[in-house]
Amino acid sequence: MNLAKRFILLFFCGTNFLLAQKSLSYNDKLFATAKVWGFLKYYHPNVAKGKFDWDEQLFEVLPLIEKAKTKEEFSKICIDWIESLGKINNCSKCLKLSKQDYFDKNFDLSWMRDGLLISNELHAKLKFIEDNRALGKQYYVSVGKGAQNIKIENEKVYEDFTWDNRDLRMLTLFRYWNNIEYFFPYKYQMEEDWDEVLKEMIPKFLNVNSELDYHLSLLELVVKIDDSHAGFFTEITKEYFGKKYVPAYYKIIDDKAVVLGFYNDSLALLNDIQVGDVFTKVNGKSIFRIINDNDKYIHGSNQATKLRNNNYSIFNGSTDSVEVEYLRNNKLQSKKVGRYFFEDFNYKRPVKDKWRILENNIGYVNMGSLQRMDVSRMMDSLKNTKAIIFDIRNYPKNTLYSIISYLNSEPKEFVNFTKPVLNYPSRYIYEKYMKVGSPKGLKYTNRVVLLVNEFTQSHGEFTAMCLQTGDQVITIGSQTAGADGNVSKMELPGGLSTWISGIGVFYPDGTETQRNGIKLNYEVKPTISGILEGRDEVLEMAIQHIESNN
Repeated sequence: MNLAKRFILLFFCGTNFLLAQKSLSYNDKLFATAKVWGFLKYYHPNVAKGKFDWDEQLFEVLPLIEKAKTKEEFSKICIDWIESLGKINNCSKCLKLSKQDYFDKNFDLSWMRDGLLISNELHAKLKFIEDNRALGKQYYVSVGKGAQNIKIENEKVYEDFTWDNRDLRMLTLFRYWNNIEYFFPYKYQMEEDWDEVLKEMIPKFLNVNSELDYHLSLLELVVKIDDSHAGFFTEITKEYFGKKYVPAYYKIIDDKAVVLGFYNDSLALLNDIQVGDVFTKVNGKSIFRIINDNDKYIHGSNQATKLRNNNYSIFNGSTDSVEVEYLRNNKLQSKKVGRYFFEDFNYKRPVKDKWRILENNIGYVNMGSLQRMDVSRMMDSLKNTKAIIFDIRNYPKNTLYSIISYLNSEPKEFVNFTKPVLNYPSRYIYEKYMKVGSPKGLKYTNRVVLLVNEFTQSHGEFTAMCLQTGDQVITIGSQTAGADGNVSKMELPGGLSTWISGIGVFYPDGTETQRNGIKLNYEVKPTISGILEGRDEVLEMAIQHIESNN
């Protein structure tokens, strides 16, 4: 053996020895434990069938893990743990299932080969479990009827949970993280790598100093999945932002809060708030800074929706008033504005016409008010209009299939789904394209315009996708909420809960609606000047388009 080969051999032997002997930090060990615990929960045939109290198993292994100093010691604990779970039979069917055509953007078990944390022997054990994994009904997860979105089941609630119980805090983190790891259809779209999120959040969950600290850590974790469905609200988080509101609602435009209307006209008058007032600072802080400071606590699939969801973080507080700086008639002013509990407003959403005919014989439909029973009568009353505008800047009431039968000359594909594969967690399969429209031909032959914005979310986005298959349909507005697909609920220890988008929703060409929102033909956003003039600029653009194409 020549000198160069001897050097290379000694180098690799020395490197492997150092890797084996390297002392692991507690965070490293918890990171690897979270991965192993979650994998066994959904892959090991005996665990996935519910034969063990899997929470208790975690509580028992954590003290052992804490004492382990090296990769070899950590891996030995995991190997002994796996062997205590019982025999795993060879699964010939698993091999066949492994060869299916999967949607695999979320699938990644490469961590099992991590030489810094996992020994070769432990890797072999884990790989054997993957190849001979649990098939059939799972104890902790199922898919719902109809949409087949994921359902998290049989998890202990721990109603007597207290924030200073470290084991339960780590259980909460491990449980939520693995639910997302294996069953969130849009994990691959997240802004941050999900493994890195786990590494970041472990010390935060370990070292909380108060109940508020714990709830904010949970909120931050949930926000990191970038899903407009993924809200997390508790009495403690509400207290943090403040339960008292100013009597006006607003929209964030150009890092300013522009008043759109009032929750209570009398209180708005009392506080001299007018539509079009442009708030620039709150308690001496710019709106931009407030938004930036709170960003990690505001959920949303995209920035447009995060700005929408900032409604409680900018002016809310616990005191009876707040100091504001604002522009009115191009003059910068400041004053105190009163804050009130929301129930004091006695606010009722204004009742709007379900449909009407605008000037120049253009039909207008408010999809947030229209019921399925109204569709036939609505279409009959608008059949002679030169165009119809369907306003979906709201939450529709399941009228899409009734309406589209008037707009398509033939059935057309409008959506494709991915659904979770419980026999191979973290993998998904495509469902067949869904077709909509009547085979009897087009019933309404004139132009159709859809209006959308950040309030077009979930079923609203699904409705827009469906109506977009119409023969003469265009879409005008701004980026939608980017949260499509049926909602799945997650129960967390302590009686807390959150939600996720539970299935993948795509256009037939494979374009994601999650995070992106639905496809637009023309982008139009409200402006400060438009609000001051009392104009609906998105509706105006729709009318202009209709007039210029007739």
